[in-house]
Amino acid sequence: MFVIVCYDVNTEDAAGRRRLRKVAKKCESHGQRAQKSVFECLLETERYLAFEAELIRLIDKEKDQLRIYFLDEGSRKKTKQFGVTNLLDLEAPLVI
Repeated sequence: MFVIVCYDVNTEDAAGRRRLRKVAKKCESHGQRAQKSVFECLLETERYLAFEAELIRLIDKEKDQLRIYFLDEGSRKKTKQFGVTNLLDLEAPLVI
């Protein structure tokens, strides 16, 4: 499944800044950064469910926001990109 993960972590205190780093690292390990707090992830269902549970555990539900959007293949193909991008095609072969 293809998901867009967006988050807004309150960083007014040290605990918030720690949460932000942890959420960002978790997202980096499951997808690619599209913008500062936006990640594109292509995941199998089981891996997605574990990822979602971990993100929910990391945020403070009273101070932070987490949004996850599911895109079907049709919607994904309609996505437009303008300006600079460093995103990879997650389904294309990776040549190293």
